[in-house]
Amino acid sequence: MQHRIIVLGAGYAGAVAAGRLAKRLHRDDVAITLVNAEPDFVERVRMHQLAVGQELTPRPLDEMFAGTGVRLRIARVTHVDVDRRTVTVRAAAGTEAAGRPEETEELAYDTLVYALGSGWNDQGVPGTAEHAHEIASRPGALRLRERLSSLTAGQPVVVVGAGLTGVEAATEIAEARPDLDVVLAAGAGLGDWLSPKGRRHLRKVVDGLGITVHEHTTVTAVEADHVITADGRSVPSAVTLWTTGFAVHPVARATALEVAADGRIVVDRTLRSVSHPDVYAVGDAALMTGPGDKPLRMSCASGVPMAWQAADAIAARLTGGKIPTVPVRYFNQCISLGRRQGLIQYVTADDRAVDTALTGRLAALYKELVCKGAAWGVGHPVLGPSRRRRTTPAHPEPTPAPATAPTP
Repeated sequence: MQHRIIVLGAGYAGAVAAGRLAKRLHRDDVAITLVNAEPDFVERVRMHQLAVGQELTPRPLDEMFAGTGVRLRIARVTHVDVDRRTVTVRAAAGTEAAGRPEETEELAYDTLVYALGSGWNDQGVPGTAEHAHEIASRPGALRLRERLSSLTAGQPVVVVGAGLTGVEAATEIAEARPDLDVVLAAGAGLGDWLSPKGRRHLRKVVDGLGITVHEHTTVTAVEADHVITADGRSVPSAVTLWTTGFAVHPVARATALEVAADGRIVVDRTLRSVSHPDVYAVGDAALMTGPGDKPLRMSCASGVPMAWQAADAIAARLTGGKIPTVPVRYFNQCISLGRRQGLIQYVTADDRAVDTALTGRLAALYKELVCKGAAWGVGHPVLGPSRRRRTTPAHPEPTPAPATAPTP
């Protein structure tokens, strides 16, 4: 019988894991199903570009996985039963036209790769869900795009949160719409995680684009036409974009899997669940420690190598090979500051800024190449030889690996 592998989510981590498994394992031995709510691969790192009206290259998943042996299922995951080894899905809206009625179906698995990722996090701030926009998803970016297109000159746009997403969004909007009054509300100092050179360049670009920055400012409420700060100020806002972090998909928390306080699945060094050894988690959904015993941050930079690690571990366990445990580490943070400026902040293995940084147009080109490379890697998910190996005939039950993740 074929070993049934189900991969949930076709973001960077899930899509790479599915493709890599297909190239590592013989299709006569395994049946790989990739479940995703949308028919296209979404370049999440480009959502700020989509929001300002730029057209992105369509990347249909059925074309990306054509000929790989991966079965694509366009559906939403509603429940995972890790004790019965089943996944409940509901056909995504619009698939009825393809002859698939919108109904609930239960899929059985032998190995599950959980890669449902994350969405925006409104932090429970009053008015955020009702009045703020998000760019953690394609639908969210398109809604913001429509709203921005309706604004007239001089209207204020407030971006709450000055991490990587907030900085990229604010500079992209300010460059694309210099007629708008763009405001960035930073909870700490602007770019305080960067090196001195990185901070200077970020501030230079932000000032050059005419962005108003409120540093050390916490937004405590969002209204239809303004935001309120912790010190009682009212900041006018025709559009509020909320970028204060991500929240993981809620399905995992509703299962018997061991999860951390933030809902991420606790895994070992091979991305295997510490409570259910037939489940692997990758990307934003997984709590894994990296260098310095620090949890990896939610990002494409973490998700892709996590997918490599999980796929190779699954393949090794099924074929009787050596299980790899290559540490996931960081090299740089790539930040676009509009289409003409960028910032590449080089970092230590555990993601702390060093003195070296690349800035300007060369950095913008570097970031663009990184984005293109990440998308290319989804369709070509193997580093090194892609020789398929046959699984062991008996498909033995997996045995738990030692847990090395932090206690949640």
